[in-house]
Amino acid sequence: MDRKDRWSLWALSSVPLVMTLGNSMLIPVLPLIEKKLNITDLQVSLIITIYSIVAIILIPVAGYLSDKWGRKKVIIPSLFIAAIGGAVTGWVSWKLDNPYTWILIGRIIQGIGSAGAMPVVIPCVGDMFQDEEQVSSGLGLVETSNTLGKVLSPILGSLLASFIWFLPFWFIPILCIVSIILIMFLVKPPNSTKEAPPLKVFLQNVKDILMEKGRWLLPIFLLGGIIMFILFGILFYLSSILEKRYHLEGVWKGLVLAIPLASLSLTSYITGKKIGDKKGVMKWCICAGFLILGITLTIPIFFKNIYIIIISLVISGIGIGVALPSLDALVTEGVQKEQRGSITSLYSSMRFVGVAAGPPLFALLMKGPDNYIFYLSISLALLGAILALKFIRPKDN
Repeated sequence: MDRKDRWSLWALSSVPLVMTLGNSMLIPVLPLIEKKLNITDLQVSLIITIYSIVAIILIPVAGYLSDKWGRKKVIIPSLFIAAIGGAVTGWVSWKLDNPYTWILIGRIIQGIGSAGAMPVVIPCVGDMFQDEEQVSSGLGLVETSNTLGKVLSPILGSLLASFIWFLPFWFIPILCIVSIILIMFLVKPPNSTKEAPPLKVFLQNVKDILMEKGRWLLPIFLLGGIIMFILFGILFYLSSILEKRYHLEGVWKGLVLAIPLASLSLTSYITGKKIGDKKGVMKWCICAGFLILGITLTIPIFFKNIYIIIISLVISGIGIGVALPSLDALVTEGVQKEQRGSITSLYSSMRFVGVAAGPPLFALLMKGPDNYIFYLSISLALLGAILALKFIRPKDN
């Protein structure tokens, strides 16, 4: 990989970093927002969920447009839209007495922008390299940037909110502008633009791909949704109990939330570097990752000590970090370049389904015993391991 490609990768990696910060940075601040706006757990969780629902709907559209117009021509305007959404949420929080509805509107705008940003980065990396090992390494860096954003999010969000509760909203457009500048000047993907087929033909092509490769693609889509559902649900739960049960607030709470995410980020980076183009290794990484996640989440059922809970979540983060880069690589390398934007957008949509569903469902489960949360997470993690073992067949892709 030459120097120009490395700079392009680093610039592209700023997009998942920014998009992750734009969403995950709010998680440690949600209890504070709940108090400031006098709303319920479920209402505050919608600030995360509504952003993700909009992205779910529009990601496939962004994938199609990126295949038609080119990746940069979709990513840069999408970042502008995300910046506008962030500015709206910041402005109304500052100026209005009851800004909740307008915050949701701003988050909808931000979700529109996010649909054409992070999901289009994955096929863009695939376009840049012919060698599958370089693709895996590049996707590992992108996934690491994504998880690094999750590590920084609780610390940065808590720090900003310690000054003014809505300051994290204002930070989003600043980050988007920085990423736009990097993409404009440093990213030069190959010109993969071609005359896109009519929508009807496009949908038929996607259907044909899913008919041909759906036996392993659809389980990977589902696995992406499951792993993000567990991750964002657990983060929402941990943010809530750290403040309400253990009276840990501000930057200290952010630091504690960052600990399991740091293990996820480091593992993701190492996994992306090591798996190369070995699809058999990817399958076993996914199986092992889900098994580690399921087994370690049994620990908080029996031990309620906060230190033991954090240790179990650190190990769970390792499991997620092993699985995620392998899922990304299998999807990206398993389809032809011409169809990559469309198929990876469906995968990204499923990941956002998990992000959208996790916080509100966990908010409802938190009305009962904590164990309900862990029973559900363990069941889904073990189901993920079974799906990976049964349906992912490297020889088919």
